[in-house]
Amino acid sequence: MHIDPTIPLPVQRRDGDPAGTPDFSTLAPEQILSGLLTVMAYDAKHPHMQYYRSVLKAARPDIKKELCEAAVLKAKNEDFDLAEEIFCALHGFDPDDMAIVLNMALFFDQRADSYRRNGLTEDADAYDDSALLHYKEAMQAEPEIPDAFFNAGFFYMKKRDYTEAKGCFETYLALTCDTSDDDLGENGVYKKTRAQEVLNDIAAMNMEDEHFKAAYDYINRGEEEKGLEEIRIFLQRNPGVWNAWFMLGWGLRKLGRYDDALQAFEKSLTCEGGEAQADTYNELAICWMERGDTAKAKKCLETALARDPENTKIISNLGFLALKEGDPALAARYFQIVLEYAPNDTIARSELEKLDV
Repeated sequence: MHIDPTIPLPVQRRDGDPAGTPDFSTLAPEQILSGLLTVMAYDAKHPHMQYYRSVLKAARPDIKKELCEAAVLKAKNEDFDLAEEIFCALHGFDPDDMAIVLNMALFFDQRADSYRRNGLTEDADAYDDSALLHYKEAMQAEPEIPDAFFNAGFFYMKKRDYTEAKGCFETYLALTCDTSDDDLGENGVYKKTRAQEVLNDIAAMNMEDEHFKAAYDYINRGEEEKGLEEIRIFLQRNPGVWNAWFMLGWGLRKLGRYDDALQAFEKSLTCEGGEAQADTYNELAICWMERGDTAKAKKCLETALARDPENTKIISNLGFLALKEGDPALAARYFQIVLEYAPNDTIARSELEKLDV
């Protein structure tokens, strides 16, 4: 390892170390490695960055693999702050590695979903923006990374931008069309099949229609009346699309028009593909609760949970239903389960505090 004595090395202090010059007699190599990673995470334009990278690579030749595994594990456990710091350090260590950029996009996408489930909409939107920037960067890689287009396609599906989603899935299939199933492996074959299924759904349901996207955008930002007008135009030409009836019900439910919303959600269930959607049963349950019919609400929530057992929105609504039925102990158990899946869920934590549990 080449050490340049003219260049100072960063040192990460231990917790509890006093201010001032550290005690070099007790300095551990890990403190220098941590210091190097911190600079890479937060000071990408540091004048000695190239030297720091060479020191870290010489000291830990497998550092990228180690850090990537650690970041994925932290993200899986929803230790998001530490996972983000590790990903940023990875990117600082090798900014040209597009696989790292793609992993960061997936991480930001996951973090946004977690925040949205926990009711932190503004934070979710901010991380969705970060995810999109990283997806776009990964899709510009040379040579191309097919998985960047596959995962970006589902990101755009989540944002209801079906035109962009279609383009991503078509590009993914074009990039993998000449690869044999043996070379793709089981996961690659699944992805090709899944991409084609999504493209077929987009075409069959005419989800690229400008009225469909406009309806989602309006309702999502609180302009329900405009959204309802757009989705009704879409439904006149596409009456068999479950997503459209769901969106109609969503807008009506947000306006407090629960009877009309119930009709729209029930119509959605009769359309092809609609009967499998846990979110539709969850929305039906909300409407029945607002109507005061707890028995029907409970039945809908049980059906929704059977289709998506780890959906915290559904579990949380079972908690609210228990409160309506006068069973605070049962409600508390549901809210505690929500926090086991999503420790940052502000709604469940607030309800538990009200219940003094």
